[in-house]
Amino acid sequence: MAADQWYDKNGVWTGSATILHDGKIVMLYTGSTTEGVQVQNLAYPADQYDPLLVHWVKYPRNPVLVPPPGIGPNDFRDPTTAWLTSEGKWRITIGSKINKTGIALVYDTTDFINYEMLDGLLHAVPGTGMWECVDFFPVSETENNGLETSINGPGVKHVVKASLDDDRHDYYAIGTYNDRNGTWIPDRPNIDVGIGLRYDYGIYYAAKTFYDQNKKRRVLWGWIGESDSEAADVKKGWASVQSIPRTILFDKKTGTHLLQWPVEEIDSLRLKGKEFNQVRIQAGSVVPLDIDSATQLDIIAEFKIDSDALEKATGSSDALFDCATSDGAAERGALGPFGLLVLADERLSEQTPVYFYMTKGSDGNLKTFFCNDQSRSSKASDVNKHIYGSLVPVLRGENLSIRILVDHSIIESFGQGGRTVITSRVYPTKAIYGAAKVFLFNNATELNVTASLKIWQMNSAFIQPYPNL
Repeated sequence: MAADQWYDKNGVWTGSATILHDGKIVMLYTGSTTEGVQVQNLAYPADQYDPLLVHWVKYPRNPVLVPPPGIGPNDFRDPTTAWLTSEGKWRITIGSKINKTGIALVYDTTDFINYEMLDGLLHAVPGTGMWECVDFFPVSETENNGLETSINGPGVKHVVKASLDDDRHDYYAIGTYNDRNGTWIPDRPNIDVGIGLRYDYGIYYAAKTFYDQNKKRRVLWGWIGESDSEAADVKKGWASVQSIPRTILFDKKTGTHLLQWPVEEIDSLRLKGKEFNQVRIQAGSVVPLDIDSATQLDIIAEFKIDSDALEKATGSSDALFDCATSDGAAERGALGPFGLLVLADERLSEQTPVYFYMTKGSDGNLKTFFCNDQSRSSKASDVNKHIYGSLVPVLRGENLSIRILVDHSIIESFGQGGRTVITSRVYPTKAIYGAAKVFLFNNATELNVTASLKIWQMNSAFIQPYPNL
């Protein structure tokens, strides 16, 4: 869609499509007007039967929504996919803020042209600032499949997600939706939207989901930005990519988290695989893995911990550990770090560790962190070298598990079945193509670890022209 009308001359921004009762599709999107005011516009496919929906026609009387009283002209954007209310109306939510409180406005419509603004808000969280790319969708408490956006009732929770313009991260929370008044309440206010859980603890923003009605799954797409310099972006002629699409489910075991996992189609890119069974990693050691080329990989690994060592370990000051403020994979604690070094050269002058770090408090309770250390990912000086990560819930009887997708400059890591996810953008100068290696490592001081892995080299996804275009 081109920015060619007064109501979107300064930008065609985030929008969402809705499939109507008759199978037709409408799109609401944010436009920035010639005066820089954010408004909502309506568009239809030029050809409803075009499988790619390439061409769109804008409603001639756009905009259909303008900022309501009390909302700033630059604080009204990113309409969601609509869902049906119990009264048979369509309902959407739009991100905004009032002072420093992030909010989600709610509107009802029957024709996507005329709207009624509800008196209340879907939700609001003080101190979170502007909410962008708000998403709202149901998840099943009992089934392992996605739900169509309008589903509600017993056994259904609802997710509110917002991208915070202030810190450029995507946050979500799980709670209960009241269809009658259009409000949502988090199950746990201490991990509300913007102050609790994130989709991804790395470079990942402006994510949105859609419901795949053919495979009955909810699919999440996100934006992976660059972490090198603007000058480097200009030199290569492009910047930013889309993440691997992920399915998203309610984690029935924790009751607090979502589970994200690469869509099953990614498995079709696997080439030859190699298994490494029961590899013992002594404390303070690095173990090379015999892989031919390690720039496009799918890695699934499981780590078993010496239970005696966990029992003997005493509480220490690292109970206050945090991935971002630590010394990364170089920090040596009694129970971590241990994991994998990916995009590493033979001498380990470049490496990106993806790892677990366990701590034991004075009360004997264990905490497990899932981290990604970019501090030695590249010899280049103009790149981001942050350390990312967060706590990951590990339930009794569970081994520690990781899945890592490596694609040259992108590393997407899924801890404990996707409870905690980290996306990194790294720019190695030596660990490239045939020089890239994979290692297991254990930098703990009191813990031996046994790892079992399967590693596949991955084919490229060759995009073919669609027939008859």
